[in-house]
Amino acid sequence: MAAVTDVLIPASPEEAVSAYGDGAGVTVVGGGTIVMPEISAGRLKPGKTILLARAGLSGVTREGGTVRIGAATPLQALLDLPGPVGPCAANVGDIEIRLQATVGGNLCAGEGHGAPRGDLQGALIAVGAQVRSAGAGGETTEPVEDFLGKRSGRLVLGVSFDEPAAGAFVALDRPHTHEYTALAVSAARLADGSVRLAATGAGSSAVRLASAEAAASDPQAAGEAALKDVSPQDDALASAWYRRQALPVLVRRALAQLEEAR
Repeated sequence: MAAVTDVLIPASPEEAVSAYGDGAGVTVVGGGTIVMPEISAGRLKPGKTILLARAGLSGVTREGGTVRIGAATPLQALLDLPGPVGPCAANVGDIEIRLQATVGGNLCAGEGHGAPRGDLQGALIAVGAQVRSAGAGGETTEPVEDFLGKRSGRLVLGVSFDEPAAGAFVALDRPHTHEYTALAVSAARLADGSVRLAATGAGSSAVRLASAEAAASDPQAAGEAALKDVSPQDDALASAWYRRQALPVLVRRALAQLEEAR
């Protein structure tokens, strides 16, 4: 393992932003559940490293119907949030992982080695969450689905969203996948009555199922339409073919849960 040349432990969000700069050559450690195995396997050789544990970026607040979550908040702290966010967080790994893994790390997770990562991305897309991040060009706030394409060069500071009127989370449950999520669909009915849908495990990151949303009043049609929005891949958990067979079923189940919540 290569020696880490510079380790910084910021004591505030402002210090974290300053230490991160434009992100060039910087490794960020939140809970370490992704980064540390990558270092141990020799796939990541960090130089400048920022540890966020003391940066004041942890915590969940619910006020006036708005949820705000700090980037360093462990996933276990999200379990009481409304669906799809709470149920999605509860589905990630086991309690040891959830107590350590952070919201920011999950949002920034890239493709794993043989398995999808970033379960929470889909749930946050479904509720219309906004991500506040820092990096080249300064601080920005943008929807999760826009953030994901540039996540490797950004430092997540927090996310926020308005609590949905109803939410649903459904995932493939197969013994051979152990604690990994091969495919999942998150759904939310917002306060204005609109429905948002997103999938994880159907591409290199979570994706909003806009075509399915347009047909949400007809679950059968929505399930088939969802296939237009995804690019499944083969990996150790499932084949692209199987994911295409399963996705319409999960979309229908998620929409059925939303209907039951009326």
